[in-house]
Amino acid sequence: MVAAALWNRSGQVLIAQRPQGKPLAGRWEFPGGKVNHGESERDALARELLEELGVEVTAARPFMRLKAAYPDREVELSLWIIEAFNGTPRGRDGQRLKWVAPAALGGEDILEADRPFIDALRSLPAPR
Repeated sequence: MVAAALWNRSGQVLIAQRPQGKPLAGRWEFPGGKVNHGESERDALARELLEELGVEVTAARPFMRLKAAYPDREVELSLWIIEAFNGTPRGRDGQRLKWVAPAALGGEDILEADRPFIDALRSLPAPR
């Protein structure tokens, strides 16, 4: 699984709400998704962000990797820093989006798998 940290010009990070009908609906997460067989993480990230948010990733770098256990499965999640993108993010799958200051991310109902990313992002300067 891959996830993305996208910043706006105000230094806020984008989070997405899981839509109804999906596991953990209503909870917030960093946008991203599954890596298909034979696909690189970078390619999966670009595909997922185009499909989910309608943005084209033009520069990204891997930042942090972790494993998380849920009652029904274990996931390995790779967070990427999106250094540049084209377009304006919008929820193409019906999901709500929200820009949040990194210092305020801890107050959001973010999925447990994404929570370790919060502290790391707080100390990272937003890409310019």
